[in-house]
Amino acid sequence: MEHDAHHFDVFRRRFWLSLALTIPIVVTSEMVMDWFGYTLDFPGIALVGPVLGTAVFLYGGWPFLTGAAGEARHRAPGMMLLISMAITVAYAASLVTSLGLWDLDFWWELAALVTIMLLGHWQEMKAIGQAQGALSALAALLPDAAARIGADGTVTEVPLASLAVGDRVLVRSGARVPADGRIVEGAAEVDESMITGESRPVPRRAGDRVVAGTVATDSALRVEVDAVGDDTALAGIGRLVAQAQQSRGRAQVLADRFAAGLFYVATAAGLLTFLAWWALGDPDQAVVRTVTVLVIACPHALGLAIPLVIALSTALAARAGILVKDRLALERMRTVDAVLFDKTGTLTKGAHTVTWSSGGRALRIAAAVEADSEHPLAKALVAAAGGHPRATGFRSLTGRGVQAVVDGRTYAVGGPALLRELDAVVPAPLAAPASAWSGRGAAVLYLIEDGTAIGAFALEDEVRPEARRAIADLRAAGIRRIVMITGDARPVAEAVAASLELDEVFAEVLPADKDRAVADLQKRGLTVAMVGDGVNDAPALARADVGIAIGAGTDVAIESAGVVLASSDPRGVTGVIALSRASYRKMIQNLTWAAAYNVVAIPLAAGVLAWAGVTLSPAVGAILMSASTIVVALNAQLLRRLDLRP
Repeated sequence: MEHDAHHFDVFRRRFWLSLALTIPIVVTSEMVMDWFGYTLDFPGIALVGPVLGTAVFLYGGWPFLTGAAGEARHRAPGMMLLISMAITVAYAASLVTSLGLWDLDFWWELAALVTIMLLGHWQEMKAIGQAQGALSALAALLPDAAARIGADGTVTEVPLASLAVGDRVLVRSGARVPADGRIVEGAAEVDESMITGESRPVPRRAGDRVVAGTVATDSALRVEVDAVGDDTALAGIGRLVAQAQQSRGRAQVLADRFAAGLFYVATAAGLLTFLAWWALGDPDQAVVRTVTVLVIACPHALGLAIPLVIALSTALAARAGILVKDRLALERMRTVDAVLFDKTGTLTKGAHTVTWSSGGRALRIAAAVEADSEHPLAKALVAAAGGHPRATGFRSLTGRGVQAVVDGRTYAVGGPALLRELDAVVPAPLAAPASAWSGRGAAVLYLIEDGTAIGAFALEDEVRPEARRAIADLRAAGIRRIVMITGDARPVAEAVAASLELDEVFAEVLPADKDRAVADLQKRGLTVAMVGDGVNDAPALARADVGIAIGAGTDVAIESAGVVLASSDPRGVTGVIALSRASYRKMIQNLTWAAAYNVVAIPLAAGVLAWAGVTLSPAVGAILMSASTIVVALNAQLLRRLDLRP
């Protein structure tokens, strides 16, 4: 069927005009007048049915007729071919009646059939269109223009298309970021909910990355652009959402096969019905029953059962920062019983923090010594101190540590290598706790003055605060085994695992060998979801039954994963499980309803209970079919109640 015929606006316009034409056809029908006990008579009343009915058939029925031609041309029979067969038979029977060859008042039923079919398709297209509105919503997140800062500092409003990598832009308070980039000046609370699903604004300052479409809520920022157009995170998310909505899962394949099979069943049932009633000597009922069988068999509910759930679930997921690339991966997630987490950047922040200090004064002096160093451990010390005196004479001792003068005294900061070089003494009060922290894998630095360590500090890759909640949520969801994998030394890995109460640890694993750990778990009969950063974890993500890339909202084009968490929050994994189970449950419920409806309705439409006075007219069949469609649509809409946010 042509794209414009599928669009709900087309069905809406055709429905309203067909309804306007159907009303006079119904009102002037002799059968309807007999039912309600009234009489109408005016010149040309006999032409109302044929003239307006033909208009309804050709105008209202055109989308179904062209759709049927497409299905026949591609040898893919389905819903449109069934509808076209029904309305074509109804029109032919009505035309023959108007010529006086049969005694069947059929025009009103034809008109009602087409009109109700249009109503069902209009509502179906409208529902799917609303669900797919997530893509339009993403595009709407971008501002219309950007405030570009010139070389002389002047600010000029320019179209987004004019931005290039390297440009600097001004993001005013309350405005949206026009392109991905890095903050070069300013600090603000940034609302990133459209990317990460995180409801609270997060602090961003100079050096931090920001993403197109996010909002600087309380202060202005100056940003250097490093990605524009299709290279932005927002564009990547849009591609993933579109890809997910177009991808086909096992349930969709099952529904398509059922619809194709239903065409042949309906055709055979219609033919048998016609022959049976004709053999009974009732050609009028042969036509009526055949048309009703074809109408009842139209798989509207079946055609809507899966696509609407897919559209709703992927849109719902996108709003929560869960980007589904592969429908099969999402379907498999409901069967996962083991989750394998990469440690660095997933369960931990991927940056060291001071977890133990021998004293505040020592920490401030060490921070002063390290203030001019670019080393990550030095930055962690400076951040932990919160403030420090001024240092002079900074000197880097390559591979060992740093040295500087603070308040006229010379200090050095470094690890065991610096202790050995300076032959420094570590007093027992420092040696014992330092040794304990070192034993669990922490990096230990010492503050040294005149050959003696006067302070010590333990630094570790900080466990994400939300990681503990993520593990607890996974256990509550029934996950049998929660495992961590890392290239770090075993003491480091064991310390993190103990802190999070994990079931198993793979430590000292090279990136290239991580997929072997996945295979090992699979050999034990476990269905494995691998959660990693998508860079050095690519082989393991591809090997796992479900690969989940966790990427802080910018790495949204990871090819090795089936699902991408835009946020770095590992609690999103539980959201993926919840979405998988809920969407699959809705698919099965809808398929069951649609299949059961057809199994029961087709024999009834054929007239197997006519002896008991139970019959269905084509118009009533259309009403029941539309009711089935509404039931499926409403059931799918219940997915909106699912809360996927951490």
